[in-house]
Order: sequence, then structure tokens, then C-alpha cells
Amino acid sequence: MHRVTPEIESLSKEILTYTMDRLKMDPPTLDHPLSQTALEEAAGQTITESGLGGESALRLFIDKLAPACISEDHPRYLAFVPTAPTDVSTLFDLIVGASNICASSWLEGAGAIYAENQALRWISDIAGFPPEAGGVFVSGGTAGNLSALVAARHDWRQKRPDHAAQRGLIISSRGAHASVQQAAHVMDADLIQSGGHRLTGADVAATIAALSETDRSRLFAVACTAGTTNLGIVDDLEGIGAICQQNSVWYHVDGAYGGAALAAPSTRRLFNGIETADSFIVDPHKWLFAPFDCCALIYADPAKARRAHRQHGDYLEVFYDGTWNPSDYAHHLSRRARGLPFWFSLAVHGTKAYADAVEVTLDRAREAATMIDAHPHLELVTDQQLSICVFRRLGWSPEDYKSWSDQLLENGIGLVTPTKHEGETVLRFCVVNPRTSSDDIQQILESL
Repeated sequence: MHRVTPEIESLSKEILTYTMDRLKMDPPTLDHPLSQTALEEAAGQTITESGLGGESALRLFIDKLAPACISEDHPRYLAFVPTAPTDVSTLFDLIVGASNICASSWLEGAGAIYAENQALRWISDIAGFPPEAGGVFVSGGTAGNLSALVAARHDWRQKRPDHAAQRGLIISSRGAHASVQQAAHVMDADLIQSGGHRLTGADVAATIAALSETDRSRLFAVACTAGTTNLGIVDDLEGIGAICQQNSVWYHVDGAYGGAALAAPSTRRLFNGIETADSFIVDPHKWLFAPFDCCALIYADPAKARRAHRQHGDYLEVFYDGTWNPSDYAHHLSRRARGLPFWFSLAVHGTKAYADAVEVTLDRAREAATMIDAHPHLELVTDQQLSICVFRRLGWSPEDYKSWSDQLLENGIGLVTPTKHEGETVLRFCVVNPRTSSDDIQQILESL
């Protein structure tokens, strides 16, 4: 199992061949999920006492299991927030796996961490964060939001000893990602949702003013959103930041989806004020063209996060003098160097190529909005925001939307799923793939 035999060498060639064939697909097959019963019939028992052998196991994956996974990099996958990794980031992910790097500490993974930190520095720079800012790549926005809010609560409790016995309180927008509410649940903190679809500084100020003296003392963070998942709305970052500074409250910005638009000159102004945040996240696996899974979590003052997250143990003392230990900045210890594929792609292509690619997707979303406006049976529900369009098909019921969406996927055309806006079932495009063309958008709209 742990030696490179002629059989393993032959298998490696087959794996590399499949990898290159998959990358060359233009577009890849969309594919679709299968039921548990269908997969049992198709794949059977895959784990056996003597093993299937490399060639048979690989063929099982290629022929039976892979087609039951939707290709998120298909140009007509416009549901949720897709992913569209660059080819070089996907290829480099093979190297990350083969290198078996533990990127928990500088002692174990200095070279990888150095590279990851340079990628984090670029994100910090486009956000206007200070030179001392830094952080870590975690698995996704849920882990990023939780870790940032844990650091916020720890900082709040350190300021006053009596906070240690208090249940904390967070303010967020109504459009905040579900992971903010989940973080509050996991932390056993209370959450107050404020404002409307777009949270403003005035909303936060009014919410704070309405708190009792006791509840005001429990408030340790405001979590706003830079690009809501459903509508693409960027909260009033300047106004909220000012209120947080006035009230000495930790200011966290969830840019898991929308933060990528910091790189685009046409939308950078929407994020003015993010530079005053104490922490923020952005997922490169969403709109910065990295493979799963990769979320950048960045702190304006990393020392505060380190005090909250550093784990202690006799066997860990050797790490404490490290130049930079990623395990100190989130709720984790062991970690793969998940930021390396993103770093490699940035190093290969340069930051201008990234800015240009984000602009391409923004232009495509604007074109989609224009096409929807011109369609006789469609109308926009909200203004097009970032790379998201939310629209309705006139006269349709929720069942009509679901039936159409299911058929679109079944026919291998695309994936567009219904969502809800103010209780109404509607449709939503989210464009993050530079390969999505105007023709792709038109093909889907013609089916409506």
C-alpha cells in the first residue's frame, strides 16, 4: 500500500490522463444526481476485503460515480454560488495532495504557509487592510464566520472580567448567510437581525439604541454582508463600520461570495468601508477561481485571533515560537495547505487576469439582466446586483418553477434552481464562470 509499484505507476498515468481529459472538456458534461437505490444498482459494494484494484476502482469512479455529481464548472450552472477553478489551480491541487503537507505550523509547512500568506496579502490589499493584517485559509464561509466571531467574543471577554459569565450578543442583517445564525447557535450566543435586505449604519445604530443596558453590555459583534448570497446586496459598510467604532464593537464582514468583486474596478467602490473591519472572509472557491475547499479569513489584528484560537498542550510547545502558525487563527489544528492552488494560479496568471475575469462575469450578469428585461414573459424582481439576477416568470406557480428546473437539468442544459424573495418563488442566476457566454444565458431564457 505504501510503495510505488509498477501497478501504481500505471495507475498514476491513467489518473493523469483522466485529469487532463476532464480539464479539456469544453464544456464538461453537466451530469445529475442519482438516488441511493440507483447508485447501489450501478456501483454495488465498493469496499471489499481484498480490494477492487486500482484500474477497476478508477473505472468505477469514472463510469458510475462521477456522472452522479453535477459539474459546478459547467457554464450553464447558474444556481447557488458555483465554482469555476482555473486549470492550473486544479492541476496544482494534485501536487498539494501528493506533497502531503501539514500546514498547521511554520515548523511543518513553512514554504506552503509563506505562499499562502502572500495570497492572503493580496486579498488584504484589495480590501485596504493594514500591513499587519493576516489570517488563514479555512474550509468555507461557515468555518470562517464561526472562527471570526469566536475571536470577537474572546476579545470582548478579555476587555472586562464580568463578560466571562455573560451570554454574548451579535447583530446581523436579515440577509446574512445562514452560517451567521449557525455560528451564534454553536457559540450559545444570541442573534438580533436588523434592517431590511440591506443593512445600514442607521439600522445598526437604532438596534443598539433600543437595547437595554444589560443587552448592550452583551453585544460583542456586528456581522454584515458584502454580497448577500440570495440577492448580491452589499451592506452599508462605511456606515456600519462607523457605528461599530463609536460603540467599540467588533466589526465582521462576510464577503464569502461577494468579496471577490473587490478585485474588479467597476465594483470596488461598493465595498468602501470594509477597510475598517476587524475581520472579513472571502471564498476563493466561489468567485476567485480556486477549487474546493478554500475560504480566506483575514483579521486586521491577527494577535487578537491568536489569543482566541491558539491551542495549548505539552506536545504543542514546540510550535509557539513559530513565525506564523495557521492553526492559531481559526477553530482547527490539523489542516491541509488548501490555499496553495489559489496561490499558484495567482502566481501563474497575475492579479490583473483575476480582475479581468471577475469583470467578465459582471458584464455577463448585466447582459443577462438586459435580456430578462427584453423577454416577454420575464421581469426582474430586484435590481441586478454584483453577478446575481433575480427574476420571475409571469404566471408561474412554485410547481412550475420546480418542474422547469428539474427538466433543464434532466436535459443536460443547465442548472437554475428556484429561490424565494419575500415569500415569492422566483428564479436566480449567479454568474461566476468566465466561460459562461451570452449564448448560454440566451439558451436558458429561451426555455422559459
